[in-house]
Amino acid sequence: MFLDSRRDDLIISGGVNVYPAEIENVLSGLPGVHDVAVFGAPDERWGQRVCAAVVGDVRPDAVVEHARAHLAGYKCPKDVYLVEDLPRTGTGKVRRSQLAGKLGLAT
Repeated sequence: MFLDSRRDDLIISGGVNVYPAEIENVLSGLPGVHDVAVFGAPDERWGQRVCAAVVGDVRPDAVVEHARAHLAGYKCPKDVYLVEDLPRTGTGKVRRSQLAGKLGLAT
């Protein structure tokens, strides 16, 4: 079990707890990924769906393929967004709570 995330970063998708840090560690190992943040976006069926915002020179389908090769299916991002940068706090931590809104996914 991997519990190295803050509780408020937790994604609950279909009743299953998903920890973004575990997925980010896997995705950051893909060549071309310079930075990555995993977050939950509202989903009518699942409550939240797992999404990834990626900074780098990589195709979204390559990110999904890499995730499928290294993670359980429910942990794989359903959507991958290529972004210029990630919103951060003054101390450099990613503001996951802002990602869905920044990408137009918040309800």
